[in-house]
Amino acid sequence: MPPNPPLDTAYWQQRYEIGQTGWDAGAITPPLREYFNQLGLPDGRRILIPGAGRSYEAEYLHDAGWPNVLVADLAPAALAALQARVPGFPAAHLLLADFFALESVPPFDLIVEQTFFCALDPALRPAYARQCAQLLRPGGTLVGLLFDTEFAPAGPPFGGSREEYRAYFEPYFDFAHFTAATNSLPPRQGRELFICLKKKDR
Repeated sequence: MPPNPPLDTAYWQQRYEIGQTGWDAGAITPPLREYFNQLGLPDGRRILIPGAGRSYEAEYLHDAGWPNVLVADLAPAALAALQARVPGFPAAHLLLADFFALESVPPFDLIVEQTFFCALDPALRPAYARQCAQLLRPGGTLVGLLFDTEFAPAGPPFGGSREEYRAYFEPYFDFAHFTAATNSLPPRQGRELFICLKKKDR
């Protein structure tokens, strides 16, 4: 049986080129839209969306007036799609970069998770939690959705359970919300966990 291909730039770029983008909802998802709507008036908070894909979340925040939204992705096609859709999005905030290589200075106030975690090799999950914590200021927030379900083991996407996820994040975060999402998109109903985690001050 041939080994799985590495989940690198070439892999993700090809997925976009052949239109194999089942994770792409075509719009911001309801749980994140509701969360963004209660953030208050736009200000200087630094917001990162890693593994952003076409990033409808970044578009929504940009259109709402948030000036410091940065997106990171390995695939040039993903960033190009956002730039084409939102010509006014700052080019300097489009990071063709590996999430695990991003710098923590200056730190971020908010990291948004939307189908990035499930696209990573599961062996990287502890490093993902650690990197989120390193990139955030003390008290900063990691918010988003995780799949609380199993998928075919070959992946991606890769599934898991809330019990598994909790172990990754507990060393670095306090849990404000870690519950089943109540307003997921219909195909994802009952299979998503809404998380809102605050980086520990210590």
